[in-house]
Amino acid sequence: MNINLLLYILIPTAITCILLGCTNLEKEQQNKSEESLLMTETLEAPLWLEEVQGKQALDKVNAWNKVTLDKLISDKRYAQYLKAGLEIVNAKDKIPYGTYRGGFVYNFWQDESQVRGMLRRASLDEYTKPQPKWENLLSIDSLSTSEEKNWVFKGSECLESNYDRCLLSLSDGGKDSVEMREWDHSTQSFVENGFFIPDAKTGVSWKDIDNINVATYWGEGSLTQSGYPFMVRSLRRGQALTAAKAIFEGEKTDVGVWPFSIRFGNNNLNMVVRAVTFFESLYFWLPDDGRQGVQLPIPEKVAVQGVFKGQLILSLKQDWLPQGTNHTFDSGDLVSFDLENWLQTQQIKNLQLVYRPDERATIDGVSITKNKLVLTLLENVVSNVYVYDLDDKWSQVKLGMSENGSMSVSSANLDSDIIFINQESFIAPDSLFKVNVNELNITEIKSIPARFDASNIIVEQFQAISIDGEKIPYFVVRQKDIQFDGANPTILYAYGGFQVSLKPSYSGLLGKNWLEQGGVYVLANIRGGGEFGPNWHQAGLKTKRQVIFDDMIAVGEDLIAKNITSPDRLGIMGGSNGGLLMGVMFTQRPDLWNAVVCQVPLLDMLRYHKLLAGASWIGEYGSPDIVDERAFLEQISPVHNIVADADYPSIMFVTSTKDDRVHPGHARKMAYLLEKYGYDFEYYENIDGGHSASANLQERAKRTALEYTFLSLKLMD
Repeated sequence: MNINLLLYILIPTAITCILLGCTNLEKEQQNKSEESLLMTETLEAPLWLEEVQGKQALDKVNAWNKVTLDKLISDKRYAQYLKAGLEIVNAKDKIPYGTYRGGFVYNFWQDESQVRGMLRRASLDEYTKPQPKWENLLSIDSLSTSEEKNWVFKGSECLESNYDRCLLSLSDGGKDSVEMREWDHSTQSFVENGFFIPDAKTGVSWKDIDNINVATYWGEGSLTQSGYPFMVRSLRRGQALTAAKAIFEGEKTDVGVWPFSIRFGNNNLNMVVRAVTFFESLYFWLPDDGRQGVQLPIPEKVAVQGVFKGQLILSLKQDWLPQGTNHTFDSGDLVSFDLENWLQTQQIKNLQLVYRPDERATIDGVSITKNKLVLTLLENVVSNVYVYDLDDKWSQVKLGMSENGSMSVSSANLDSDIIFINQESFIAPDSLFKVNVNELNITEIKSIPARFDASNIIVEQFQAISIDGEKIPYFVVRQKDIQFDGANPTILYAYGGFQVSLKPSYSGLLGKNWLEQGGVYVLANIRGGGEFGPNWHQAGLKTKRQVIFDDMIAVGEDLIAKNITSPDRLGIMGGSNGGLLMGVMFTQRPDLWNAVVCQVPLLDMLRYHKLLAGASWIGEYGSPDIVDERAFLEQISPVHNIVADADYPSIMFVTSTKDDRVHPGHARKMAYLLEKYGYDFEYYENIDGGHSASANLQERAKRTALEYTFLSLKLMD
């Protein structure tokens, strides 16, 4: 399990009363206040839009879908974009990215003949060949046909001893909730009477071949307000789920609780992470002798990366003065301490600084191999990879790869020093390298051909100055010979939240359907992201969030000031938290853009915490149940800031009925209000797809073709 989790919380008013001892009068006033809130929240957009499968809601959705599809599909460019998109996503010469473990490289492959995908593997030697011979393991298409389900493969959790036994995650239509089944790679079959966890938002970790730790839906009252489990139980092979033994319990007010394990020597340490809020977690060791979980004495804002040469590796998201010391470590630091000593004494010894970034750098990834620690760093949004070792003190060497765009470690494991590194840029197609980090040998093993003509395209990096003076970097990808006359159709993409970093990446769909058509693409590294570490993210939390929106506005204004584009030719695009950004830009600065693509968005910021996983994001956005935070949220909430007779840009909403993370009701409500006030908009709600709004590559090609057709109509015509 990846334990560098994005996690969350809500403390509702009722819990506050319990903790603080509200009087009956206060409770009565609270109830009246909640009734008042409900009235205001339902005044404009009706709550039946939140009924995901409700007939009235789906009738409205289908009507909107029809209008949009009829309009966009009839445009001649749609067929062109769809054809190009399908050729790219179904290409046979894609890189078959894989995970190297137990002597095999495991790959999940999708194309036009394996729409839902094929799980397969090859030996390392075979994998490095131009045309590997694969051993097919499981066809998700065949499984879906035989079981009459639209299964979407969501990954696996494998037993580390030989990696043959795995718990496969299967999602119905792409939802976050999954069904988990035990699979045996050696027999290429599901294990008869093996481990099985019904559909839920589940977390598991292996103890040994006959025992697993499970956090899942255990029945009524077993989920947090965010919809995640807070009870962990130990399940023995052959044991009914209802008979699983309770081993750890968090609080219902937590975001969630999940088990995981840490390799330590020849053994695994059974652990639990209790996510108190999205950004604050408590870590516990579960001793094998059945003792109560022991909490690690580490900060709450931290990511546990694993163990290297007996040292527990931590990424700090806050300043830390460890107990018993007089030395403070900074937010953004990577530190380590002697885990064996802590297990024996519960005292932290030999605490060391591994890496400290400067103000324009941050850790983008941490990987641990058999003999090395590998850090991927972002230095002014450019990737570099460093190999670290420990011999009393930490030392490092920079990996000798060209500084070309973005690099990421796509596979690493504790049993080998072989890692895979992917390298790409806006205009350079992906290349995959096999790297022996112990010997520092680098071999390019795979690459993809160009998906679009980039011979006349250049990439530039600029800085906009936000309203408070902060420098906001952004990339511009454009034809060399464009005229700076304000007439260039331009897409500005941003996210701005949850410490997510946006880096240069290669997109054949973007290149073929936009850049080749003469369009300009802009990627903005606004605050709220992680490009410059935790502080860059935390600058825009809760009631400070307007700085994120100001950064986006500053980039838009800078593009116009440079005459790269103009409001009539400038469009913006973003999804999820980026969808909220789009909604705010639509209402706050409608004069700056002519087209908005708003994907799987949050838009009702007064009810977001009551919808699906919404309560988990209180740490990011603030709580509508806290007066000052509610007042700010009301100022920015897009559905609460739609007004009559405004000059809004054209907007396209993209969502999914089966998105069980961000409720489709957000997009539905915004569309309903725009329709009520007589504004034009486009709306596409895919039934399947979950939070990606596309369940497979074919649906992705269709969705992007619709988006580029919309943008072309508004910005190129």
